[in-house]
Amino acid sequence: MKILKTLMVTAAVSLALMANAAHAENKKIALVVKALGIGFFEAANKGAQEAAKELGDVEVIYTGPTSTTAEGQIEVINSLVAQKVDAIAISANDKDALVPALKKAMDRGIKVISWDSGVAPEGRLMHLNPSSNALIGNMIIKLAADHLPEGGDVAVLSASATATNQNTWIEEMKKVQGNYKGINVVATVYGDDLADKSYRETQGLIQSYPNLKAIIAPTSVGIVAAAQAVEDAGKVGQINVTGLGLPSEMAGHVKAGSSKSFAIWNPIDLGYSATMIAYDLIGGAEAKPGAELKMGRMGTVKLDENNEGAMADPFVYDASNVEEFAKIF
Repeated sequence: MKILKTLMVTAAVSLALMANAAHAENKKIALVVKALGIGFFEAANKGAQEAAKELGDVEVIYTGPTSTTAEGQIEVINSLVAQKVDAIAISANDKDALVPALKKAMDRGIKVISWDSGVAPEGRLMHLNPSSNALIGNMIIKLAADHLPEGGDVAVLSASATATNQNTWIEEMKKVQGNYKGINVVATVYGDDLADKSYRETQGLIQSYPNLKAIIAPTSVGIVAAAQAVEDAGKVGQINVTGLGLPSEMAGHVKAGSSKSFAIWNPIDLGYSATMIAYDLIGGAEAKPGAELKMGRMGTVKLDENNEGAMADPFVYDASNVEEFAKIF
């Protein structure tokens, strides 16, 4: 009888250990960013970790290259394939160059989505835009025009020349440029999401265009560098820096007067939403035109004919609210 009781206890313990081991096998979702060390993406990771905690059976692997190159991201993708992750959610440095590596991942059963900066359709299941491209394009030029009632020369400081989202927003901006009287876009330059290069490119714009009135930087790295360059050049009040940035990084420049206003969606929400979508796809949801995929507290996203969807509208920050939001991200 004692032997039987011992066997029963042993069996119960074994079953419990097996159950715990099964529970411990969390789904692995890789959040791949353009480069490590960028505040926007670190905030997105906070959202991804929030989603993982809420879901309970998810491990988020936050990773990316050390510089904004396609080659660096390809190395990261190949490593994740070898690790047999369940999903990859990537903000792409190059929409086409990553396709072969991501197709290899999908062939291995890994769910691949892009977010923020998209991948060509053949390299992903769906793409999550942070907002509507048309709304972003209109917003970034409107932010400049709002403070130029008589018009004036405006330049664009973008990230890399191959960044999908940047190029799309600039194209949308140009489509509505005619709606803003007297706004003349004189140049587009690229800082490659590097602070020092963005700073130098801004210096070049200031020197090349003496009548420059505004710089539009639809990149969180570029806008900070441009604002600093304007301040260092003694051009506060003459050149307004605007575009897309983080409140925590821009609050000081708004106070200094180099930026009157800027916009951004909440990157925490973006990382959260991308993780939730990846989890939904792992669970069997299908990414197809018309489908609505779950984004947790952000609701659902409906996919268009290109399997793309938008998370939310951009939000404007200025002296009236930037300090409040700077405490958050």
